[in-house]
Amino acid sequence: MKSSPFRSTNAMIMASLGIVINIVFGTIVQTLQIPLLFLDTIGTIFVAVVLGPFAGALTGGLTNIIQGMITNPKNIPFAIVNIGIGLIVGFIAKRFKFNLKVAAITGLILSIVAPLIGTPIAVFVYGGVTGGGTDLIFAWLLASGQRIFTAAFIPRITGNFVDKIASCILVSLLIQKLPQNFIKEKFAKNA
Repeated sequence: MKSSPFRSTNAMIMASLGIVINIVFGTIVQTLQIPLLFLDTIGTIFVAVVLGPFAGALTGGLTNIIQGMITNPKNIPFAIVNIGIGLIVGFIAKRFKFNLKVAAITGLILSIVAPLIGTPIAVFVYGGVTGGGTDLIFAWLLASGQRIFTAAFIPRITGNFVDKIASCILVSLLIQKLPQNFIKEKFAKNA
């Protein structure tokens, strides 16, 4: 029998809610056009902390696939970024208590790793233009003589720096407010 990253129905429900949170928060922030913020990985981060890296990765990957089918197919290739976020956060949370300090450091790591994964996708699949808020900065940097990778990377790392640190800290604060016995009883963490 194959092993599942979800040990209970409650864990599957939590992962499903993580996908919904990613889509809803991401859509709200995109609609309001809040600069340097996406909040489209909060559900992935939460699930990765509570259920482990593989559940976080599945939550992240499925978010992009579902979002791509509902609104914008350009989101689908970026599932790799969200899968990476789930794995990184999950492995860090397995090793360390996800307090504010660990959350801030994790957010810093994600703010570098996510654009390192996402920029090649943006450049090679879409020529650097993805229809997001960073496209204007990308075009300006490209026109100023920057190479295409650099022009695509700089706006992404700037936005991710704010977004990923804020997302990790928000999840850390939420986890601190939840009763620890509730998390352990309802969503037995994977070994």
